Amino acid sequence: MSGRLHDIEARIGTVRQLQAIVTAMRGIASARAREARTRLPAVQAHAAVIRRAMADVLAMAPDAGTADASGGVGAGGIAGAGGATVLVVVTPDQGFVGGLPDRLIDEAVRAAGRHAATEWMMIGDRGLMLATARGVDIRWSTPMSAHVDDITTLADHLASAIYGRMATGAVSGAEIIHARPDADILCRRLVPFDLGRVTTGAGAAPSPLLPLITLPPAQLLAGLVGEHVFADLCEALLLAYAAENNARMTAMIAARSGIDRRYDDLTGLARRIHQDDITAEILELATGGFAMAGREG
Repeated sequence: MSGRLHDIEARIGTVRQLQAIVTAMRGIASARAREARTRLPAVQAHAAVIRRAMADVLAMAPDAGTADASGGVGAGGIAGAGGATVLVVVTPDQGFVGGLPDRLIDEAVRAAGRHAATEWMMIGDRGLMLATARGVDIRWSTPMSAHVDDITTLADHLASAIYGRMATGAVSGAEIIHARPDADILCRRLVPFDLGRVTTGAGAAPSPLLPLITLPPAQLLAGLVGEHVFADLCEALLLAYAAENNARMTAMIAARSGIDRRYDDLTGLARRIHQDDITAEILELATGGFAMAGREG
């Protein structure tokens, strides 16, 4: 029995190590999700300022925006017509996030079905692996940011890739698909930019005193649209980053519950084996004592 008890105690030690690892991973995921959420108000405030400036431009020159059939304008003055739609899919880079990557790919497939032609841009190695396994042709891919401080760099890299495809004339618009911390999957249009967001969005009313400008209104508006698309990308990436870490935190909580149950089972088994060892030793001593008493009698 002692050999078996030794094995059980070794397994208990391993389970304790797993408890510590899972607890640490849950704490890291919680801190990262909280950090991403604290950055969101600044990004949203930045976008609101841009919309206010766009409202000023439109108040001075209502025809400044080159509108397409959907009432949108291209980012940075680049707008295709009748080309493919870029689908930017933001997925996790690391594991322990449950079924989140599959849900994102499923939503992207549904979004692709709404367009005549699409080009996929994939952020995150998990999504790249799943999409490739489904036979999706990925035009462009890059890893997801490992730290929240890298979000703006990734957004700039992604914006350059989108604008580069639009400059060729092969692409007429872009949509981004990402998760939110509440576990919802969101698909929203980036380009052409919807000017309805300026006239109806919060913080979009024109200033009481219109500013003086030195650029042609159309050029200024195009630059502001490009800046707002960058802000939209930053917001989407921050939400996706928080959602990934929320999913990992949830997975670690479930894992910890399973590990705790395993620990209780092994501890109970070790107690029973230890008790059996004691009982067997007592019986052995008692049997020996009875035998000696019989010989003496």
